[in-house]
Amino acid sequence: MFASPYLKGGYTRVYCPGPDVFPGPDSPSFRVGESCRDWVPNDHTVLKGRDGRWHAFGITHPQPPPGANVHEAEWLSFHAASPVGNLKDHLREGAWEDLPKILPPEERPGEIRENHAPFIVERDGVYHMFYGPNPIRLAVSEDLFHWEPRGAVFSQDVGARDPNILAHEGRYIMCYCSRQSVLARVSNDLLHWGDPVEIFRMRVQGYPESPFLVERAGLFYLFWCLWDYDGSEPYNDNTFVFGSEDPLDFNESPQVGHIRAHAPEVFRDESGGWFISSAERPRRGVSIASLRWGSRCSIGFQG
Repeated sequence: MFASPYLKGGYTRVYCPGPDVFPGPDSPSFRVGESCRDWVPNDHTVLKGRDGRWHAFGITHPQPPPGANVHEAEWLSFHAASPVGNLKDHLREGAWEDLPKILPPEERPGEIRENHAPFIVERDGVYHMFYGPNPIRLAVSEDLFHWEPRGAVFSQDVGARDPNILAHEGRYIMCYCSRQSVLARVSNDLLHWGDPVEIFRMRVQGYPESPFLVERAGLFYLFWCLWDYDGSEPYNDNTFVFGSEDPLDFNESPQVGHIRAHAPEVFRDESGGWFISSAERPRRGVSIASLRWGSRCSIGFQG
């Protein structure tokens, strides 16, 4: 029987971006070297580093002026980190440090400008960061602070964005969004990826984004956030959860959860407790809440 994930208590905002200088290149609204007060974080990844700190990386850009593209200049990633210690010790307002942003276009020669939705996996002492949009690209680091771009690992004509990776039984399953589908590819080494498999397809209006694949008690759960932007609110916080016995097939699977989170990340702390993060909801920045599994569930969508 599938469990139903739900929030236990409210969110705590651990990271809120501060003012910073726009590194460029010039965009319609921003100029190289311009000081920008408000920055918008979005789709992100959360992990604990070997330095004993919790880290978050994700999309960021200066707040566009009214009437501009809401995603203008999403060309680099924010980096935030907690003090050394357990996650629960640093779940408090603004506890995570706003660190220098990483991988602007000038540090990624030959790539497209966009740098979206990173996800990090550690293998053999090296951190592997995958990011989009299409092509899905790779950068590596030994310390989470200095990154070396390695170029594209795959691309596809129908687009690919928002990668997420589950390590399972000696292989890596990357799920990502493409149009109205969530696709997956499998790898043994994080470098060579198989052909895409459609693991979930929307059956109503809107698009999936920010997929996250979770294994719990021998069953699999696919979290994804709804994108149905109508020009008024770009950061939808409707996240839906589907359960399956097969991590590569959720097409006929039941919906088992509906959670308020935008671009969610699901992870466990040092004690094995479950947590979920959300960007821009309920407030600017990255917020974290405790996640529980049980029978409590508000089903508001049948995807």
